[in-house]
Amino acid sequence: MVVTVPGVDGLFQVLNMHAPMVSMFEAGVITVQDEKGNKINFSTRGGVAEVLKNKVTILADTAEAKDDIDVERAQNSMKRAEERLGSGEKNIDRERAKFSLQRARIRLKVAGVLK
Repeated sequence: MVVTVPGVDGLFQVLNMHAPMVSMFEAGVITVQDEKGNKINFSTRGGVAEVLKNKVTILADTAEAKDDIDVERAQNSMKRAEERLGSGEKNIDRERAKFSLQRARIRLKVAGVLK
C-alpha cells in the first residue's frame, strides 16, 4: 500500500515498512493506493499524519471521498470565490476567498470534475 500526502513542504509518500514519523499536512488530495494499484482520493483541509509500525493514521480537519462531495455546491463555492477575488472590492477578505477557491478546486479534482 502507498499513501501520498500533501505535506507542508510538498507531497510525501508512505510505503511499506516506512520509518516512524509524524508530519503536518496542508489542504490537498490524499491518495491511498492498494497492492493492486486501485486508488482512492480524499479531499482534505489539512491535519497531521502519523506513521508507526507499518500503519498510517491521518488526523484531518476534513476528509471527503469522491462520493461524499456535493459537486454543485463545490462549483458554486468556486464561482463565488472567483467573483470575490475578481471584484476589486476593498472589504473582501482576500485570504478567505483564496482558501475557499483552493478548497473548491481540490474537492472538484477529487470528484473528477477538474484535472
